[in-house]
Amino acid sequence: MDHFLARQRLLVIAPHADDETIGCGGLIARSKAAGGEVYVQVLTVGDLDHYDGKDHPVAGNTREKELEAAMELLGVDDWEILIKDSDLHLRLDHIPRRDLINLFERDSRLAIDNIRPTMIAIPAPSFNQDHEAVYKAALTACRPHLSTLKPFQRVVLVADSPQLAWNHTPFKPNWYVDISDCLDLKLEAFAKHESQQRPSPHMGGIDALRLLAEMRGREISVRAAEAFECLRFVV
Repeated sequence: MDHFLARQRLLVIAPHADDETIGCGGLIARSKAAGGEVYVQVLTVGDLDHYDGKDHPVAGNTREKELEAAMELLGVDDWEILIKDSDLHLRLDHIPRRDLINLFERDSRLAIDNIRPTMIAIPAPSFNQDHEAVYKAALTACRPHLSTLKPFQRVVLVADSPQLAWNHTPFKPNWYVDISDCLDLKLEAFAKHESQQRPSPHMGGIDALRLLAEMRGREISVRAAEAFECLRFVV
């Protein structure tokens, strides 16, 4: 696996800051340890008053600083936030899908045309409208085509998340990454997103993320794993 990851240029597309670590923190860590390249695109951060029974406002620049700390810890090659607009945060479903596709394909610094990833990880469709919008646009950006015409991603993965337990579409993983040796690093990176931490047994808490990794590990008889739905794997 390390030999495979060493040859990859991974692009992780995440709706919000923290989603990149929730779904792919272990894959990112293993890819970098193996010598591969990793790039992260986060679609949106913005000012938000969290709906959690108490006054909990979080500024968009706080989310950006937390993401920077997590990315530095994981050692990614580069990262960017595409939309810093509080009026669009959690409203990506109001942006025409074509506009999101263009951001992924060519209209951003880390666009597919610019970094030419060999592997791409996208969020799963879910009850969250931003995740749904990003999934649909990213799926289109990864559509099959001639590699002579535009960059072609030989591996396309859909990332897991504890929140997918409450979902309209069952998550059925068929591609696993053993993260036994980097689970602690993944959790440490997630903890950098301080404003997003929730107390146990909240499904958005760090305990839920650890338990998910351990459950996915049991599915392949290792201590911890990240699971993905593999949409394409070309050898």
